[in-house]
Amino acid sequence: MRATAEPVEGNRVRLSVEIDEPEVDRALDGVVRTLARQARVPGFRPGKVPRRVLEARMGGAAVLRAEALREALPDFYAQAVLDAEVDPIAPPDIDITGGAEQGPVTFDAVVQVRPKVAIPGYRGLRVTVPSPAVSDADVDRQVDRLRDNDAELVPANRPAVDGDHVTVDVFGEAGGEEVLSRTDFVYEVGSGSVVPELDEQLRGARPGDVLAFSATPPGMDPVSFRVLVKEVQEKKLPEVTDAWAAEASEFATVAELRDDLRARVGRVKALQAEIVLRENALAALVGLVDDGEVPEVLVDEELHQRLHDLAHRLEDQRLSLEAFLDATGRSQDELVAQLRDEAFRSVKADLALRALADAEDITVGDEELEAELDAVARRAGMKVADVRARLDRTGRTVAIRSEQRKAKALEWLLDHVELVDDEGNALTREDLRSGQAGHGAPEVAAVQEAAADEAGGAAAQGGSAQGGTEAAPEVEQIENRTDTTEEAGR
Repeated sequence: MRATAEPVEGNRVRLSVEIDEPEVDRALDGVVRTLARQARVPGFRPGKVPRRVLEARMGGAAVLRAEALREALPDFYAQAVLDAEVDPIAPPDIDITGGAEQGPVTFDAVVQVRPKVAIPGYRGLRVTVPSPAVSDADVDRQVDRLRDNDAELVPANRPAVDGDHVTVDVFGEAGGEEVLSRTDFVYEVGSGSVVPELDEQLRGARPGDVLAFSATPPGMDPVSFRVLVKEVQEKKLPEVTDAWAAEASEFATVAELRDDLRARVGRVKALQAEIVLRENALAALVGLVDDGEVPEVLVDEELHQRLHDLAHRLEDQRLSLEAFLDATGRSQDELVAQLRDEAFRSVKADLALRALADAEDITVGDEELEAELDAVARRAGMKVADVRARLDRTGRTVAIRSEQRKAKALEWLLDHVELVDDEGNALTREDLRSGQAGHGAPEVAAVQEAAADEAGGAAAQGGSAQGGTEAAPEVEQIENRTDTTEEAGR
């Protein structure tokens, strides 16, 4: 088989394909065998129906050949796409130009392809990230958090203010019935954990005050509240001494404690800066892509995939779409509109990263591809050969390489954008990396987890899926992503 490609108007490509007669015959014989197994003809066992009988039942040899070609053409087209290195984003229009009745077969396939978008000025992008520098005030706040853990409540000889703990008796009525009765309830002023009106009433209150007001708690009818203020207490924080530091931490002195807190805060701020760098750098690159260059067919497919994924997640949680919409306070139209906006941004990011990879001649070698397939196989509990066979069969091996290429493009971008902090001061990569030595603190782990979540949405925009071993879900998800090659002609 030979395939050539030439561009035509409207961001389309015409594939001209020639298939030699022996190759056509082999493909048609396979289709005929399939039809013979499916046919139910009296006097013949399934799979044993002669070709001449099939021809007679279907209306002649020409009709059988036409049906066999219809079944075989998608496979020929898929191979032609791979051979000609075409990147289709929609099913093709196929026209058989020769061999419809006998001999070699030729056909043209006109298909819309992924556009190559422009990203002017991508080498001069500037990205703002929060400064990873740790100030004394940052350390003071962490020290105060530790002091707060050891704070004592003491009577406050003044009106209540935010942060005070007040002891109250609270009663509530709705529709003439008592719906709330709590005595000696200790409440932190300003916490907003009951109703906002309670905080407003308690500010400035003293022991002995009786407060009466109405408010509507979430999910309830209006309630008439009566509150008796019995005691106002404030927090008394321990003095910052070496003795307190030794008791509150594993460090013998305040100086050692502050040094450790400074290092921990530095690691967290550096990782937070990395997250913002990833978000803002990708957003800056995507901003270079004109909205008019984004094909609707890609947005529609990405929207379909997101709706499909949402349906599966809801099914796993045994939650209906109606219940999900009620819980989130959105209509179905609002949900679809939100997902379409996300799909549009995702497609723009995909196109932008592909354009960057082209501009910088970023490639993925066979060894890198094999390493990724090995990783997918290990996560899916499958053999590498089986994973490759499945992905080759559906044309998704090319997609794996493409996702790796986009990931490398993103890493290039992160390494080359200009960095400044919120005040416009220049930053270096070393400023971010220096704060990350010695990972392991719980708060750092939390930020790393958040960073991983962000990276999954930004790096590849539809790249490697996460999955377990049952039914090889990761491989299935990769197979089920947009695959116009496999759908073509069906």
